[in-house]
Amino acid sequence: MMRDGTKSRVKVRVIDMSTHGCRIECTSNVDDDSWVWLSIAGLENQFSRVVWHCQEFIGLQFEKPLSEAVFERLLQDQGQLPESTINDLRSIANRTHRLARKAGDQDIAILADLSRRCAVDAVVEGLRLGGEPKKGSSRR
Repeated sequence: MMRDGTKSRVKVRVIDMSTHGCRIECTSNVDDDSWVWLSIAGLENQFSRVVWHCQEFIGLQFEKPLSEAVFERLLQDQGQLPESTINDLRSIANRTHRLARKAGDQDIAILADLSRRCAVDAVVEGLRLGGEPKKGSSRR
């Protein structure tokens, strides 16, 4: 969930995350350099600055970076992603690719990078979910 100072809470989807911030998908409009509260299960609320926004995607920078130990715990709690989440990553990759093809110069790089990262994450997580390929077989 995300909340800014003037609006009610809105549901968001965290696409990727680091110790310093995250990318989210959100239908609410926010201005660059505004501050929001981000609620993520397993973490205390994070006061975060909107670094960029493009279409329904937002880049947030945490006011206080997460400690490595907290971040590692979050990763361990995630474990293996379910197939539905992998499909969501593929969908985001396709959608951002289409948006990048129609975007203006200032948004192309953001959308193309997000598309590439989601596509790579979907492949990596899909391979983890499916296990190691059998000898002599190929994966597409």
